[in-house]
Amino acid sequence: MVAVSTDSDIAVVGAGIVGVACALQLARQGRRVLLIDRQQPGHGASYGNAGHLATEQVFPIADLTILKRLPRMLLDPMGPLRLDWKYLPKALPWFTRLLLNLRPAPSRRSVAGIRALNEGSLGAWQRLLGSIGRSDLFKEDGSLLVFERPESHQALHALQTRMQQQGVPVEFWSAASVSAAAAQLSPSIRGGLFFPRTGHFLDPYRVVCELFEAAQANGVRFVQAQVNGGHLHGQGVTLSSDQGTFHARQVLISCGAHSAHLTQALTGKRVPLDTERGYHLMLPGESQRLPFAVTSLERKFIMTPMADGLRLAGTVEFAGLDAPPSMQRAWQLHRLSKGLFQRDLDAEGATPWMGLRPSLPDSLPVIDRVCDGRVLLAFGHQHLGLTQAAVTAQWLGRLAEREPGAEVKAYRLDRF
Repeated sequence: MVAVSTDSDIAVVGAGIVGVACALQLARQGRRVLLIDRQQPGHGASYGNAGHLATEQVFPIADLTILKRLPRMLLDPMGPLRLDWKYLPKALPWFTRLLLNLRPAPSRRSVAGIRALNEGSLGAWQRLLGSIGRSDLFKEDGSLLVFERPESHQALHALQTRMQQQGVPVEFWSAASVSAAAAQLSPSIRGGLFFPRTGHFLDPYRVVCELFEAAQANGVRFVQAQVNGGHLHGQGVTLSSDQGTFHARQVLISCGAHSAHLTQALTGKRVPLDTERGYHLMLPGESQRLPFAVTSLERKFIMTPMADGLRLAGTVEFAGLDAPPSMQRAWQLHRLSKGLFQRDLDAEGATPWMGLRPSLPDSLPVIDRVCDGRVLLAFGHQHLGLTQAAVTAQWLGRLAEREPGAEVKAYRLDRF
């Protein structure tokens, strides 16, 4: 294997939205940064996320009703939450941990941890995009959760109460208010919850590209390589890859759903990381249909207006890292949209996509500094990677500088 001289202070493994934001932050702090990914920047889960700044989503990814839904998850390949029965034996330990974390005390810790990140996310993104002159890529215009069935009103009211208890800004909108703000939605919609302190990105992939360009301007170097492992030593860390060996004083592991193997190789810690496989369907002719992101309570998916069309997203599938995508799940999103508008969405030229969301059973990421500071960690943000990327970069920067109080117990690796 060829040895590659990098002359780097830190090697960042993973060039998704979290890794690129962290690389830029570290470079601005004077670090010589090498960014490594098996793909070009932004071509993993960051490429096709829903584009919604989901600061209102402060609760864990599941609740105890998941037990009732398990048979349907196994039998319905088109359901909003699916578990591949062939993957069930491997997934059971992760789901067991998930259920244990839904007990009252662990659940409160998860909510507090998600809130702490989400509450700083909007401001962090405004500062970050402003610093690279691309504030135009984000619209702080709120988002809307709508309902259609009369029996859903009580559930929506209960959700509003829970969110208000957690300090989430939320307003109840009547059917008339919904119609006034989003005139093309169906009159069958009976109302919804509006979240004023949220927004959406006009092109999530472009956001990664712009941050990457800013990182390069600050001296970050990029190498496309598959990191297979590594080891620590007195001078720092050595990483092995299909393109040779990389040396640096520190490493940041931020490669999303692929982070567990390298974390175990360098720290000896086995992380219960799995992936929520998410799908989207991009409708190029529908960019003007909605003024902001709209989610359906009953149909359980989100529609986000973007520069290149309307993105339908939101299904969750547990089938592991290696199973081929089931693109019919992406097309199912168009079928789910029927009846939500006065005129059905145009699917001509639509493109499906699947990505791997990195998820830990307590719904919190790992953001930590371990192994005498030689290993930094920032992964496991589940479906909030885009939302929390900018604030994670800020926190990671403080960890790298050993600032007092920078370590937060809720996100530490040793919680597992």
